[in-house]
Amino acid sequence: MATSSPTFRTDSRPGSLGTFFMAAEKNRPPRSQRSPDQLEQEETRLWRLALWFMVLLAAGLAAVLWEPLQSVPYHLGAIAPGLFVLAILFAAYAYGRRQEVSELKVLLKDLQHRVGVAPSEEQLDQLSQVILRSQRSFKELIDSFDDVACAVSLDGTFRTVNRRLTALVRLQYAEIVGHRFDEFCETPLRAEIEAGIGRFLEKRRWSGIVPLKLKDSSRVLYFDCVLNAIIKGDEVVGASVLARDVTEEREKERRFTELFETLQEGVYFCTPEGQLLDVNPTLVAMLGYSSKDELLALNPSGLNFDAGQTPVLGRSADDRGGVRTREITLRRRDGTAAVCLDTSRAVWDQSGAIIRYQGTLTDVTEQRRMEAQLHQQEQFRQKLLESFPDLILVVDLKERYSFASSRIRDLLGYHPEELIGKRIEDLQDHSPEFLSLYRDVVSGKQLFAATEYGALHRDGSWRTMRASASQLFDSENKLSGVIISVRDITVEKKLEQQIIQSERLAAMGQMIGGFAHELNNPLTAILGMSDLLKDGETNETRNRHLTMLHQQARRATEIVQNLMYFSRPPAPGKSEVNLSELVDRTLHLHAYSLRKNNITVDFLMEQNLPQVAGDPHQLMQVFLNLILNAEQAIREARDKGTLRIRLAQADTNIRVTFQDDGPGIAPDILPSIFDPFYTTKRPGRGTGLGLSICKAVLKEHAGNIEAASAPGGGAVFTVSLPIPPKA
Repeated sequence: MATSSPTFRTDSRPGSLGTFFMAAEKNRPPRSQRSPDQLEQEETRLWRLALWFMVLLAAGLAAVLWEPLQSVPYHLGAIAPGLFVLAILFAAYAYGRRQEVSELKVLLKDLQHRVGVAPSEEQLDQLSQVILRSQRSFKELIDSFDDVACAVSLDGTFRTVNRRLTALVRLQYAEIVGHRFDEFCETPLRAEIEAGIGRFLEKRRWSGIVPLKLKDSSRVLYFDCVLNAIIKGDEVVGASVLARDVTEEREKERRFTELFETLQEGVYFCTPEGQLLDVNPTLVAMLGYSSKDELLALNPSGLNFDAGQTPVLGRSADDRGGVRTREITLRRRDGTAAVCLDTSRAVWDQSGAIIRYQGTLTDVTEQRRMEAQLHQQEQFRQKLLESFPDLILVVDLKERYSFASSRIRDLLGYHPEELIGKRIEDLQDHSPEFLSLYRDVVSGKQLFAATEYGALHRDGSWRTMRASASQLFDSENKLSGVIISVRDITVEKKLEQQIIQSERLAAMGQMIGGFAHELNNPLTAILGMSDLLKDGETNETRNRHLTMLHQQARRATEIVQNLMYFSRPPAPGKSEVNLSELVDRTLHLHAYSLRKNNITVDFLMEQNLPQVAGDPHQLMQVFLNLILNAEQAIREARDKGTLRIRLAQADTNIRVTFQDDGPGIAPDILPSIFDPFYTTKRPGRGTGLGLSICKAVLKEHAGNIEAASAPGGGAVFTVSLPIPPKA
């Protein structure tokens, strides 16, 4: 059968490699005329050319790949110069081994020429030196490996080992060679090796990960092993082993796997098209699947919550693979939506192409649901504050307004944003009472307090406000400010004044009959005395009548003055008031009714009592209401009685006590007697506002009124008014 020889195309240009080969071929003598020495020289020349060609090829390849590798991630640009250096080292090593082989060939050829002649000692010594040098070079070569290298027989006996193996078992070379591997290792077991030796003998090669545990160590090491058969006469007599220690890599993989399996966030690997490649158990449970395989079997659009969209985990073709963080909605196995925070980035291969994406998914469904609820609650709170009749203010610890409800537009004509960030004192028309209320509450002097103050509306009108304040705490239960509710009570105050005035007029109506009798007596005396004076009496009689006339006229004047004092509209503001004089005036107004009903007044007071600050007309009405109540209580119980009035100082207060000997106050009604419109009188005998007005008036004066049943019967009402501090 004819065979065609391969044709090699050479470059005949001057200076080219092809020209060099052509010139060498032209000057080469025919094969039949070549001597063995010439053939040896030619072989050596070809070796040199091959090595030089490999070095040049490596240099050219490094130059071509230099620029493309600079743009590849993971610093792969070092491959090009490394390839070139590796080619030079291999060429130097091969050239040295070639020299040793040449020396051996020379010695063997010399021996062949002297067949039958015993070699000299010099020749034998020279041959042994070459062999030892060659063995030493080979030993140095395998000792330079970072990986474990050895040769073992089929029964597991070490024939040669490198330095890395001796360091691993911590024994000398001579202590290992000639010994079986199971003398040093607990695993792998001999039975495990024999189970797979038949397959190795068949294929004469094996590779895989082998766990190794030395007898003097508790740690299991992992080696990536490659076994090649050692053949002698077409028979496998042993194996050469090259093993790389991958224990650290396996530990890292194990730790990564543990982390991957135990992370609370869902972890996934997917293709650029969105097809899942691997997931951790958290993601499987998060999406409600029973197994990882079931989730991985989904097509890329299987996780889309809305049909017809592109795969939710996929990326576009022009994506550069950078870190991407976004919120996505995935479809669970039961069809419900899972809102997740997706953070992912690309993984590249050695050529710089994106091979997959890896990322984490954090389930924020419950968080978003809670945020929606909080938003709804915030909207509810906002609407509630908008519809609340009171103005709500929040003042922080620096006396700055941090919140103001929109009700402020109606109450004071301001917009909420005009107050935010401003201090209380920054407002030109701020109220000292309001500032004092804030400071009392924020300092802890009072946990809850209220006050009334005047506020100027933007339209120029004055409004009466009632503010109630309490402490405000943050999430750590630390004081963060004061919350204040403010209500416009301007209309209420006007109505209250009208009610007080109407009660005053009602009291005057009750006393009007007494006034008529009181005024009739002095007027009758005045008229009688006047008639007698006309008849011309003696000087002594005239003088007595004039004196009586003067006394009765003064008495009528006092009655009229007291009546005018009581009925006069109250002047704005408060003044210093002498309580003993005020009680005496009130008793004079009601003297006739008390005498008519046989009620004796026992009025005692301490001397030199200090004055109090107040509205005399309002305080006079309080005392008159208490006297009227005592009179009515006594009349219901008996035909006559006694009203005891005591005026005394107690610490920083002046106390006025009204005690009657009527039926007293039942314990079950005692807590309600100061409530508006509460009365135990028969219809038409009272409105039920008298005591509630007393309570309100005394509250405005920073005072108080208390009621109790007397030990011997009757009722006791105690009025307390503070003594103003001395300037």
